[in-house]
Amino acid sequence: MTTPDDSAALPGSGEPASRWQRAAAAVGRAALAPLEGVGLLYRTGQQNLHFTLPVLNGAFGDQLAARHDRRAIRMSFRRHAADVPVEQLRLLPNAQGRPRKTVVFLHGLMGDEIIWQTGEGPEDVRFGPRLQRELDVHCLYVRYNSGLHISENGRLLQQLLTDLVRTFPAAVGELVLVGHSMGGLVIRSAGYYAAQEAAAATPVPAANPVGTNLSWLPRLRDVFLLGVPNDGSFLEQNSHLTSLILRKINLWPTRAISGLLDKRSNGIKDLRFARLVDEDWQHEHADDLFPPRTVVPPLPGVRYHVLVGSLLKSASSALHDYFGDGLVGGGSARGRIFQDPAAPPDLLISTRVYSQLHHGTLLSSPEVYQYLRDSLESDNGQSTI
Repeated sequence: MTTPDDSAALPGSGEPASRWQRAAAAVGRAALAPLEGVGLLYRTGQQNLHFTLPVLNGAFGDQLAARHDRRAIRMSFRRHAADVPVEQLRLLPNAQGRPRKTVVFLHGLMGDEIIWQTGEGPEDVRFGPRLQRELDVHCLYVRYNSGLHISENGRLLQQLLTDLVRTFPAAVGELVLVGHSMGGLVIRSAGYYAAQEAAAATPVPAANPVGTNLSWLPRLRDVFLLGVPNDGSFLEQNSHLTSLILRKINLWPTRAISGLLDKRSNGIKDLRFARLVDEDWQHEHADDLFPPRTVVPPLPGVRYHVLVGSLLKSASSALHDYFGDGLVGGGSARGRIFQDPAAPPDLLISTRVYSQLHHGTLLSSPEVYQYLRDSLESDNGQSTI
C-alpha cells in the first residue's frame, strides 16, 4: 500500500508543493469535510424518505394529525411509493372471470409498505411481490399513521376494506390479512368494529342473492399475525412504569424527564396492553398501572396464523416468553386469547414459533414465507361471495 507523498505536485502544476501550500490544502479539506458530511446526510435522507416519514409519524403522528400537518400520513393503499384511491386500484377477476384471492399487508410501528416488498438489496424480494408472481392473487399494501390510536386505525381499515369490496365486488374473492407487529393489532381492531357493524345492521332478506353482501367480513378467510404483541409490549410497559415513577418522585428534573417520555404517540402508548377499542384509551383509569382492557376475541370461521419469533434456539423458557424476538415477548405474541382451552370449536388457530429470528427478520425469513405461501395455496379456491 502506498502513502501520500508530501512533496507531490499541485494539480495542474509540475512544481512540487511547498509546505505552506500543503498546509493550505489540508485546511481546505478540513473546512469542506463538514459540508461533505452534511451533503451525504442529505442525500441519504432523500433516498430514505420512505423510512424517515413513517418514523416521524410513529413517534408523533397523533400530534401531526391534530395540527393537520402535511407530514401526517393518511391511511391508504399504496403503489409505486404513492397513495392510490380505492377506485384507481383497477382490480380484475382472473382469466376465468372469477374473483381472485386478495392479500392485504399492514406494516408495524414506524414502518411502511416497502418492508413487504424489498429489503437491503435489489435481489431481496420479499413476501408481496413473490406471492404476486407465484400465485394467482391480488397483493395490496396499506400505509397508515402508526402514531394514532390503534382503534382509530382499526376503524379506518374497516372502512378502507369496505370500500374495496364495494368498489370491486367481482374482483375481490377470499380476503387474507397479513399484519406485522402493530399492524396485526390494527387488523384485530378492524375485525372488532366490522363485527359490531354487522351485528347492528339490518339482516339481508333471504330472497336477496348472496352476491349482494358487500361487507368484507364474510370474505375474510385467513389472518396472519407476525410478531404481534397481542398481550402488549414489555418495552412500552417499562416506559410507562418509568414515567410513572419519575412523576411520583415529583422533583423538577424527574417531572421534566417524565414529561418528555409522555410525549410519545398514542399509538406507542396503546402498545402497553394492546388496546384495540376506543373505550380502553378513553377510560378514566386508562393510565393506571393495570387499566381495564376490553377482550377482543378471534372472529369465528376465520383461520388465524400466529407466527412468533424467538432470539433463542429453544422457545420453552421464561426468557423467550419475556423477550421473544427482542421487541415482542413470546408469550405476548402467542396471545392468551389464542390459547384459550375453552374456545369455541369454530375458532381455527395455528401457532408457529421460529427460533433465532428477531422482530425484523420475520419479514424476510424463507421459512415464514413458505408457510404463508403453502397456507394460501392449500385452499386456493376463489370465493363467489
